[in-house]
Amino acid sequence: MSSDHRRLDHALIEQLNERMNSLSEDIEKIKVSEYVEMLNNPKRMMYLNFLAGMARGLGMTVGFTILGAVALYILRELVVLNLPLIGGFIAEIVRMVQVQLRI
Repeated sequence: MSSDHRRLDHALIEQLNERMNSLSEDIEKIKVSEYVEMLNNPKRMMYLNFLAGMARGLGMTVGFTILGAVALYILRELVVLNLPLIGGFIAEIVRMVQVQLRI
């Protein structure tokens, strides 16, 4: 083999080593080993998924409550403006919500 081929082979091996090191670092950054370990422990996976579901449910509940309160406030303000077409409709909605809140 000529020295040019050896230099080319050596350069390719160096590039391959650099790429392998880069891939190894990337795998460590995304914590694949921890994910695989979690997959091998179904109880832990169910526990973590349960906690995530509870957090999502709580977040949606709080979010919808705040959104509903803001919408109700805006509807009340529109009723005060006494708009001819939608004023009565909005007043009826607000009245129904207030009746439900008293029950």
